[in-house]
Amino acid sequence: MHDIDQHSFEFNPDQLILLNICLGFLMFAVALDIKLSDFKRVFDNPKAAIVGLTSQLLLLPLLSIALVYLFRPAPSIAMGMMMISACPGGNVSNYAVHLSKGNTALSILMTSITTVCAIIITPLAFGFWTKLIPGDSAISISVEPSQMVQTIFLLIFVPLAIGMLSNRYLPSFTEKINKPVKTIAMVIFISFAVVAIYTKFEDLRTYVHLVFFIVLVHNALALMMGYGFAKLNKMKEYTARAISIETGIQNTGLGLILIFNFFDGLGGMALIVAWWGIWHLISGFLLATYWGRKPISPN
Repeated sequence: MHDIDQHSFEFNPDQLILLNICLGFLMFAVALDIKLSDFKRVFDNPKAAIVGLTSQLLLLPLLSIALVYLFRPAPSIAMGMMMISACPGGNVSNYAVHLSKGNTALSILMTSITTVCAIIITPLAFGFWTKLIPGDSAISISVEPSQMVQTIFLLIFVPLAIGMLSNRYLPSFTEKINKPVKTIAMVIFISFAVVAIYTKFEDLRTYVHLVFFIVLVHNALALMMGYGFAKLNKMKEYTARAISIETGIQNTGLGLILIFNFFDGLGGMALIVAWWGIWHLISGFLLATYWGRKPISPN
């Protein structure tokens, strides 16, 4: 067993509660943009949604398993890779797709579906895919999916429901608070991340080399796979851009909360999910900026 498998990046209970509140508030901010009509678009253009969700929910976990077999990382790192692939789309992906001149409506739809369904999909997917990790790389940690469901329900579903109900029944109020709430949520979350990195800086400096290259390859292949799969299915360029970014940007905030709540901050899991959370912002926005300079027609 690798040294990282015996290390824990622990938060004290007060820090963990604060992290949970930050994620819940961020989910509320995301929900202010989600409408029931977003889900109806699945029926208007089902192929784009099906291709995008297949890339994110099926191909990304398959890619993750393939890389585990290829790199044979420390067991806890392998589990972290599967946690990444089981999480819903990241909450900054919509802005990145908009910046890329991609199909923002599809991006919002994919984020909405994967986030709302995370209450069931994330614990079940994580449980299923981790069983495929090579036998000599597995860490025996038993977590009941129902326990994860309860946490995700409180941190994802409840804030989403409040935000969507506000959008539906208080549209004027929602429009007024939308922008400031998003700004406040992002500032709070980034501030917490900066403080967390600062307090754990020595640990990160000691171990980050174990995941730097893996995350670089994993994320780059996820972005390319999403784009390539969309093109293979004859999606238009602006839709392919959206599917690429949605496949490569995941809600690592949720992943970290699950790791701290159920795996005691297990070293490799926390490290790779945290580093993915930093790196996918860099890679996603670099790609979005590059594409944004090459606008294309949605027709």
